[in-house]
Parts: sequence; structure tokens; C-alpha cells
Amino acid sequence: MVSSCGQCDACDKDVEQYCTKAVWTYNSLDEEKQPTYGGYSTFMVAKEKFVLRIPESLPLDGAAPLLCAGVTTYSPMRYFGMTEKGKRFGVVGLGGLGHMAVKFGKAFGLEVTIISTSPRKKTEAIDVLGAERFLVSSDKEAMKAAAKSLDYILDTVSAAHELDPLLNLLNVNGKLVLVGIPERPFQLPPGQVIFGRRLVGGSLIGGLKETQEMLDFCAEKNITSTIETISIDDVNKALERLAKSDVKYRFVIDMESLHRSSL
Repeated sequence: MVSSCGQCDACDKDVEQYCTKAVWTYNSLDEEKQPTYGGYSTFMVAKEKFVLRIPESLPLDGAAPLLCAGVTTYSPMRYFGMTEKGKRFGVVGLGGLGHMAVKFGKAFGLEVTIISTSPRKKTEAIDVLGAERFLVSSDKEAMKAAAKSLDYILDTVSAAHELDPLLNLLNVNGKLVLVGIPERPFQLPPGQVIFGRRLVGGSLIGGLKETQEMLDFCAEKNITSTIETISIDDVNKALERLAKSDVKYRFVIDMESLHRSSL
């Protein structure tokens, strides 16, 4: 976010991301009706409240995606109480959002299960990110065997998928929180929710106060996003790779390369 109205209920409660007049970091119009360009900007002007402090122990490139993927996963975990040590935490999708959810889950002391459509991600999930379990969502027998094995699920997937198999993984009083936005609306099976007293919720990014809290938590726990830093000249190539899911797990543009390439 670049700014919000500062006067509504959301702003008063430090959840500026839900302000109906919020100006987003990119593809929005600022107060002077000029477009915002996000990470492609050479500089930004913002109100002091909307400027965050990056702890000195965090590298700037590894910290940059924390302001999006980081707080998008941290915020719902905090708000919905998905942080109790020893609880069983499922992460749907192992991408930019999913890998951050796994890192936070491990930092909170949760037992992490990754649910993915891609069997090839199992080694990365367990050996590199430290997840305890890996489920292939298309393996119906494995999904059935894992029924009621999770207390929380954070669904980071933006592709169309069904909620019913995920709700079946939740124990009684389990929570499923959505942070991905598929193009097609979900069909919510009422019986799965009612007969397990399960909760289905959603979450955006975080407010400024919570985002700073997240950054400080990352510094304390030595958490950064797993990234690949690229120069401005490689942006088009990176977008082609992104379309093929060929990135672990975020591209970060070194904006100083813009000046080097112009020399």
C-alpha cells in the first residue's frame, strides 16, 4: 500500500489493507492521480506511516517479498490463531506464498504438511524447507488416509480447485483460510463445514503495524524469502520463466541494474 484514507473503521483498527480508499503499490492512482508502478519504480513518495523499517539483519533482496508474500501468509496465521506450537498445519501450494507459510509454520513450532499437485516438489518440501509430510492432492487414497489429520490449512493456490478434499483433511474445529483467488468461484460443501464445526475464512495482506511486526519476527527468526535476484534486462525472460513456474520462489529485480544498463 502507498496510502489509505486514515479515517475509516479499518484505518482506526490498523488494518489499512481493508480501507476502501487504499492506494495500492502498483496499478493504482495516487493522490495526484498519477499511476503507481510498484517494484518497477525508481523511487516512491509516501506518508511516514506507510514507510516500514527493514531490520539491519535482513538482506534487502530477501526481505523485499516479505512485504507481499510474507505478510500475506503471516497475517492470517496470526489473526486466526494458527500459531499454537505442536498443532498440525497444512499448506496448499508450494510457490511464493506457500514457501513463506512453511517457513512461518516451522518458526511457530507447527507440524507442517504440504499439499501440492506436483510430486516433484516433495524433496524440496521435506529436505530443504523442513516439512514433516507431503501430500499429492490428486492421490485420492493418500488424501483419504489423511482425513482429520490437520488443525489448520492455509490455501495459497490461485488455480481452480475443490475445497471438499481439503476440508476433509481438517479435524473438528479446524480452520481453512484462503489467500489465493482462483478465477472460478468456489463451491462450498455445507456438510463438510457443519458436521465438523469447521471454519472457512479469507485474508488479504496485513496492516502497517502487523507488517512491521512480521519484519521484526523474520529478523528474530532469520527468515527471508527464497529468491532469485535478476537485473532489469532479464525481466522479460523472468516473466517467461514465471509462466512455466520456473522460479524458487520469487524474482527480485535489482533496480540499481537500471542505472548500470543505461551507462
